[in-house]
Amino acid sequence: MGYRTIGKQLGEKATTVGAIIRKWKKFKMTVNLPKSGAPCKISPRGASMIMRKVRDQPRTTRQDLVNDLKRAGTTISKKTISNTLRRHGLKSCSARKVGTIYIYIYIYIYIYI
Repeated sequence: MGYRTIGKQLGEKATTVGAIIRKWKKFKMTVNLPKSGAPCKISPRGASMIMRKVRDQPRTTRQDLVNDLKRAGTTISKKTISNTLRRHGLKSCSARKVGTIYIYIYIYIYIYI
């Protein structure tokens, strides 16, 4: 009996039936197990709030970000803030990505003027 005929009898697609059979052959069970690892401490909304604050005010401190999130209802540590910033491409709170054009303008202003 093929996947297509089994799928027609069960009312599922053939690819779904194939995936279930492959899962059974590999793990000898078909239930979905919980994912490994701890759940995220910061929601995606909180992470975007952190990134927006750092982008708008690059000299803000981690303690300021902790206090902002505490007012929003999330209690986290400064280390978690650092990890979140690093995950989104910033090394620390005061690290703003500066394009090379700004560096050239800076050099031009202070050397030639």
